[in-house]
Amino acid sequence: QVQLVESGGGLVQAGGSLRLSCAASGRTFSSYAMGWFRQAPGKEREFVAAIGWSGGVRSYGDSAKGRFTISRDNAKNTVYLQMNSLKVEDTAVYYCAASSRVTATAGQYNYWGQGTQVTVSS
Repeated sequence: QVQLVESGGGLVQAGGSLRLSCAASGRTFSSYAMGWFRQAPGKEREFVAAIGWSGGVRSYGDSAKGRFTISRDNAKNTVYLQMNSLKVEDTAVYYCAASSRVTATAGQYNYWGQGTQVTVSS
């Protein structure tokens, strides 16, 4: 069982940066691949980024490439999402999730956090 708690969301102007954190409970955090998804009102949940258990494998959705960076610190049971050059269209609730593999498919993630709101103003 893994419990996930996101933090770091907030209001930022377009062009700014935010770093999201996701703290995991449980001693098995380092055995999971971790992902970030987002969901804007009225839209489907969208894959943002994922990282393998060791950090050696990373995958990004098209909207995140070149602007967002996913990383993890297994000693702190935490995964991060550094978001730069934010756009108004990045506004969404951001969720972290745990899976047995690096994947962009939400249905393959077994554990989810409650989400953190990111709002980008123009």
